Amino acid sequence: MSKRKLDSKAFAKQKQGRRKWITFVRMCRYGVNNFSRNAWLTIAATAVMTITLLIIFIAVASRAVLVDTVGELRDKVDMSIYLKTDTPDDQANAIKDELLKLSTVRSVSYVSAAEARTIIAEENKNDVKYLAALNEATNMNPGILHITVTNIDDTSQLSNFVNTDKLLKQYIDPSRQPSFAGERKASIATIGHAINFAQEVGIIASLVFIAVSSLIIFNTIRMAIFNRKEEIQMMKLIGADQSFIRGPFVVEAIVYGFIAAIIATGIGYGLLYSSASTLESYQIAVQPMIDFMTLYVAFILLGMIVIGALIGVISSLLATRRYLKL
Repeated sequence: MSKRKLDSKAFAKQKQGRRKWITFVRMCRYGVNNFSRNAWLTIAATAVMTITLLIIFIAVASRAVLVDTVGELRDKVDMSIYLKTDTPDDQANAIKDELLKLSTVRSVSYVSAAEARTIIAEENKNDVKYLAALNEATNMNPGILHITVTNIDDTSQLSNFVNTDKLLKQYIDPSRQPSFAGERKASIATIGHAINFAQEVGIIASLVFIAVSSLIIFNTIRMAIFNRKEEIQMMKLIGADQSFIRGPFVVEAIVYGFIAAIIATGIGYGLLYSSASTLESYQIAVQPMIDFMTLYVAFILLGMIVIGALIGVISSLLATRRYLKL
């Protein structure tokens, strides 16, 4: 008897699972069919969703490119402190060690006055006149501390170090300002501010277009509900579940996001590849981003689809909750 009960329970559970699967398939089919019912509304919703996802794609890609460019720029920008010609190497190395303790400093290298003169001579070894003038020159080159910082927009620690460190004050060359002071400091700060502004604009544009896209999909689903009012009432009368009535509208919104993600990703890749040579001519480090996106194209497309689907699902659920009155 117990065995028969177990068999009947297993059969009922299997039947229930099959029914749920059939219901899910029907919801998906109705949702896809609904996608093609109102052509102009569908085109408008998909177009805005495409623009939204494209803006997100461009904002994320631009930020990555900016980070790579700043990384290269950080290593190229000359952050130097000039020491007197007669500075002993042990004192210069002591100053170097103190600089390395600063949290904003990544690395420090020291070139003594003699080494600087040798480097200049080696770089101009084919220029006989220049070498002769160099040998006759009475003024000596300064020792140079070359510094790499973590953020080119923040040189406050370095400036404070120059102004307060007692050992450095004894050996710093009074005739030469550090390269991160004066006009150079203003130029470095301008670069940093421009990068931060570009990142903020990208984030704001993404949020604005997400809101606009969600609103349009919300209104599209609302109009679809109004157009199928009698059909929905009939489904309620025959005892259709709330999830079955709401499901096709959610599927429809997911289809918007899916198609828009494919289009936006294709356009985004096209823009990135077509503008690569132009961006590189302006010393913008775009190649690392191209390599990354080429290697992980499937994951990027999947991420775009997920974002598009989330925007569609949230908009659809809000619309169905408000206007279906379930």
